[in-house]
Amino acid sequence: MAELIIYTNCPACGSASIFPALSAKDHTVSGEIFEIWHCDDCALRFTQRVPDAASIGPYYQSADYVSHSDTSKGLINRLYHIVRNHTLRSKRKLVEQLTGKKTGALLDVGAGTGAFSNTMQEAGWQVTALEPDDTARQNASFKYGLALQPPDNLFDLEDESFDAITMWHVLEHVHGLHGYFAQFQKILKTGGRLLIAVPNYTSYDAKVYGGNWAAYDVPRHLYHFSPKSMQMLGNEKGFDLIDTKPMWFDSFYVSMLSERYKNGSGNIIGAVWNGSLSNLVTLRNKKRCSSVIYIFGKK
Repeated sequence: MAELIIYTNCPACGSASIFPALSAKDHTVSGEIFEIWHCDDCALRFTQRVPDAASIGPYYQSADYVSHSDTSKGLINRLYHIVRNHTLRSKRKLVEQLTGKKTGALLDVGAGTGAFSNTMQEAGWQVTALEPDDTARQNASFKYGLALQPPDNLFDLEDESFDAITMWHVLEHVHGLHGYFAQFQKILKTGGRLLIAVPNYTSYDAKVYGGNWAAYDVPRHLYHFSPKSMQMLGNEKGFDLIDTKPMWFDSFYVSMLSERYKNGSGNIIGAVWNGSLSNLVTLRNKKRCSSVIYIFGKK
């Protein structure tokens, strides 16, 4: 039987000023309804009554979970793969720009099926990649010949050993939130960069779709970050927020899934409209993007 986590304080800042904000359905696996709570102090949202780390595995077992299966089944997943080829190049260039290095040592946490790790390795980077899911690790080995390591290996890595640490839509899945940040602070080199990409529940598309917003992705997404909560968490763990970058394609991908969850079928026109409006809002304030890349340096 799954052990459930029931929060009486905010899992980020520890505040007791928490309350239910909305409910969301697991559209991927179980069909269960989960409550999402809000912290008044740091503006984090989090999924209540989630399975603990030892029990959550079955909620990832779906052929439609693209980050583990690498499936191209269905229109949305085919579009995801087309866009991914572009974003992989953009991510590589961003790491190079932020670190000032063409090659170096990179840690990719939550590597999925290894696409980004492979991109960086082919560019000459020394890559260490961690991934908890057995199926994803097998796919990475089959597709790219990568030997991804289990996530517990994070705590065996040497201090000051990485020029860059990346988490592409991973932090929202991590049960040991504070332990991960503390370890990042130890193993990132002085002058190195920590890049964390997460969905942003303060975005326009999140407000449009409410509990049907696909990036809530309960119960796999344990936390739902706002720019305020992410900056506060980083600062508390010894990092300065250097910059943020919008992820322009995410508003369309998330809106397509959200339309399916809301209406029972894909509404491409509605998804493109809401994704476009979300990006227009982001032009005025990049922290309102559907997903945001947060770039941290050590204090």
